[in-house]
Formats: sequence, C-alpha cells, structure tokens
Amino acid sequence: MKKLYIALILLLFCSHQTFAQVWGCTDILANNFNASANKNDGSCLYNAASIAPVSSYSLNSSLLESSGLIAWQDRIWTHNDNSDNHLYALDTNNGSLLQTYTLKNTVNNDWEEISQDKDYVYVGDFGNNANGNRTNLKILKVEKQSLLNNTPAIDTISFAYSNQSDFTATGSNKTDFDCEAFIVTSDSIYLINKQWISNKTSLYVLPKTPGTHVAQLKATLDVQGLITGATYLESQRLIALCGYSSLLQPFVYLLYDFNGTDFFSGNKRKISISLPLHQVEGIATVKGLKYYISNENLSKPPLVNNPQKLHILDLSNFLNNYLYGIPLGLSETVSTQEGFSVYPNPSDDLINIETTFLGTNFELINTLGKTVLKGTLSQNNSSINIGDVPADVYTLKLNTARSFIYKIIKQ
Repeated sequence: MKKLYIALILLLFCSHQTFAQVWGCTDILANNFNASANKNDGSCLYNAASIAPVSSYSLNSSLLESSGLIAWQDRIWTHNDNSDNHLYALDTNNGSLLQTYTLKNTVNNDWEEISQDKDYVYVGDFGNNANGNRTNLKILKVEKQSLLNNTPAIDTISFAYSNQSDFTATGSNKTDFDCEAFIVTSDSIYLINKQWISNKTSLYVLPKTPGTHVAQLKATLDVQGLITGATYLESQRLIALCGYSSLLQPFVYLLYDFNGTDFFSGNKRKISISLPLHQVEGIATVKGLKYYISNENLSKPPLVNNPQKLHILDLSNFLNNYLYGIPLGLSETVSTQEGFSVYPNPSDDLINIETTFLGTNFELINTLGKTVLKGTLSQNNSSINIGDVPADVYTLKLNTARSFIYKIIKQ
C-alpha cells in the first residue's frame, strides 16, 4: 500500500509538472507562435527577411582586411587578419580611426576574430583556411587596462579540435576546421567555426585560462553559409553571427532565447543583408538592436569594387519584442496573450496592464534574477509605478493560471 501511495504521489507530481510546462514556439514574430507555450523548444519558423544598412562609412586604408569587431569604451575595436599586430579603435559615429594599439611581441598568423569579457580582450589567431592543418591555433588574452596604458599584458590560450585527427593539407578553402568567430562567457570560450565543405557551423568549448587545451565539440548547426563573426549578450541570451554565402551574399544569423550555454537550442533566424558581393567579417553590438558590421576590401575590376567599410544595421523589427517586450517610445498596446495587454506610458514611469483576471500578481525581476518590485493588480486596468527602480532590463512576470514572462526596459 505504501508503494502504491508513493507511486500515486509521483504520478500527480509529474502530471502537474507536465501541465505547468508547455513547450513550443514562444516568439510572437514566428509563423508557428504558440500562445499557450511557456517553454521555448527552438521550433520557431520565420519568413525570409532582408535588411539594408542604415548607414555605411569608409574605413581607413590601414584596415583593408578588418576581420573582427567589439564595442568597448564607446568605441568600435577591430584588427586586420594577417598583415599587422595592431588593434584599431574607431569612432562609433563615422568609423574614423581614433587610435592604434600594438600588441607587442606577437605575430599575426591569421587573426580572424576579437571578443571580450569584463577584464580582457581576446584575439583569435585561429584562421585555418589555407590548408586546414594548423597545429598552432591560439587565442591571445589581453588585459584591458594594460592595453589602454599601451603596455599590453598578454597570455596565450592554445588549442586543438577534439575531432580533428587528420592534418593532411587540404588546399585553400577545403576544410571544416577553419574558425572566424567565438564568444567568451564567465568561464569558457566558445568557438563557432567556419565550415567550407559542409556550409554548417560547429560549436566547441574550451577554458579561457592560459595554457594548452582541447576544444570539445558540443553541437553542429546547419546555417547554410560561412560564419565569420559573433557578438554575445549573455544576460539577454542573445548571439548574433555574421557570415556570407559561397556567392558572397552576407547575412546575420540570430540565436536567442536558448537554454544556458546550449546556444543552438533556442530561436534561430537568418536575415539577409542587402550588400551583394561583400565579404562581411565582423559584428558587434551594445544593447542588441543596433549592430555594427565590417567588410574586407574586395576589389576585382571591372566586376567588383567594394572597399572596406563599417555598416550600421537596425534589427529592432526582429529583436525589440524579445529583448524589451514593447516597442520603445511608443504608447500603443502590445498583446501578450489572451487576456493580457501591456503598454508603456511615455509621460511617466508607469507600465499599464489591461487584464481580465482580477487579483493577478506581478513581479518585476532584474537581470540577476532578483525581484525588485511585486504586487497585485486590483482592477482590470492597472498601472505599475516603476519610478523607484533603476534603469535596466527587467522581466515582468504576471502570475495566473497561464503565467507569462514579459521583458521591458525603463525609458
């Protein structure tokens, strides 16, 4: 009898868990959005989309092969892929060259990407397209403050791929062990490689500590293109990749709303960029709506003459709802699910909520997961005063029989 009782309790618990968690597509912009889902299963499908740059700026003649970008210190930072050992700081408003920093006592074998965390800049010397058989793949780890002081303190992170055992020369652009993109998390480096043969990309992980490591294969994604750059917003669970097709048609590939570091588990959306025959190599962002991308000089007269440039993209139409939940600066109503509407009041620090469920509890949760404001909606048309909470990205959670997580940003 005791065993039967325990079995019934477990059955009821599992049934409750199954009822509470509804898996499906949670992105309202997707064709197969499921209003009942509260757990994203990565199944979202989207219409084909294309965007044009908001603006484009010529880059200095010393940056013929700008190959990676980060946004730091209110500047855009870049580097060439094999011609010098400098980092270049650019003006975010027009791409003009502000300052050059030399990474002393280093050699640029094939610098293909730059990334960062709070204290360090990382430069990926791991380009491997010549023959696919490099055995000196490395990432330079540069302490930020020393770089600004023009006395860069540099460590080296060397690695090999866990699934590469054949180092026979392949010839130019005939390998799946090339890499031009990576991101840095709190404890690890994730390589997002460039596969010339399969047109896919694979995710590898290695420690971000100096030394020699094996980059462990985690997952592979069919991006149908060549990945050349990455930028990562950890708290927003958003990665934007850039790349191009075999015909040099550039694109942005968005990964967002994923689980932990399983970066391929969430939404996946590919957006074409209206820059034909542009070899896009770097991508960076600050808040996830405005993006900077750069292209190398590609000149093959008389057919092609595309000089090196910095371009600005606006991805608000694709990411505003995910990142912020509301069209910033607008006062129109945004429906979140049946029975709910949420909209900002631009004249003050109020969030207005219209709901048919009286007594709905709400919580305002910051990016650290801490509840900074909570209460109960007392009427069908309620306002939440957020005037006393600091400006940040928050989650507005409405607790009902069908809970819904809604992201906002204070204006």
